[in-house]
Amino acid sequence: METQLEQIRDLQKKTWNQSSPGWRKWDELTMDFLKPVGDEIIQKLKPQGDNYVLDIAAGTGEPGLTIATMLNNGKVVITDLAEGMLEVARENAVKRGIKNVETIVCDVSELPFQDNMFDVISCRMGFMFFPDMLMAAKEMIRVLKPGGRIAASVWNGSDKNLWFTTAMSSVNRNMTLPPPAPGTPGMFRCAEENLIADLFSKAGFKDISQKNIEGKLNCGTADVYWGFASEVVGPVVNSLSMADDALKQKIKSEVFKTINDTYPDGKVAIDFSANVIYGEK
Repeated sequence: METQLEQIRDLQKKTWNQSSPGWRKWDELTMDFLKPVGDEIIQKLKPQGDNYVLDIAAGTGEPGLTIATMLNNGKVVITDLAEGMLEVARENAVKRGIKNVETIVCDVSELPFQDNMFDVISCRMGFMFFPDMLMAAKEMIRVLKPGGRIAASVWNGSDKNLWFTTAMSSVNRNMTLPPPAPGTPGMFRCAEENLIADLFSKAGFKDISQKNIEGKLNCGTADVYWGFASEVVGPVVNSLSMADDALKQKIKSEVFKTINDTYPDGKVAIDFSANVIYGEK
């Protein structure tokens, strides 16, 4: 891997490990939030029986853990770049009594598996953070068996994901943040229409299809939303880490006002929109 890509990877690893305590704290809300996307991935993949499944960039374990419960004699290998995230995944497996899973810390661009090993690959909200997305897709098709199935998801545009922009807009109003370099990892890097579908095609996948999934972040109150955004949403967490207490409070107050103005009934459920892409080897 090129030095620049290694630097991006190492920064990603550091960032996700730093945010893993927040993901542990807010795991129940986060998994409820992302469940419609995971359900669509599972519906596309139709894992069953003795399938050998690879869940890439699985974070705290989904959809890999749910897939594991659907297998009779199969197994799920859950991978992520961040050790801290996989610690939560292992805790979740124990809580749910799921034993047919294994966790491995690894880089998607250098998967530690032989060719043609897996029947199924899932990757929920991972592609936009990979240093080289095409390299990642080529690694995935390498380890997938002929006829194997893959499904991945990415966020659609920021204008369709108010769960993110509600907090980040206030951050941007109050802080001067350096613009990311073109092509670097970011939440909405894959929002362009057909970007991942075209990437799958270049990597060698066939029978490619995609489907938009929309839903809500059901946080209930402004206080819960702020806790989630300030402790789980990476760009918000990173930005607030550079702000003093007074600035943090100002941003928080603005976010609370926006939430309370938007949801005067106090029932906070904020829109999201994602794209699920399916392919076969």
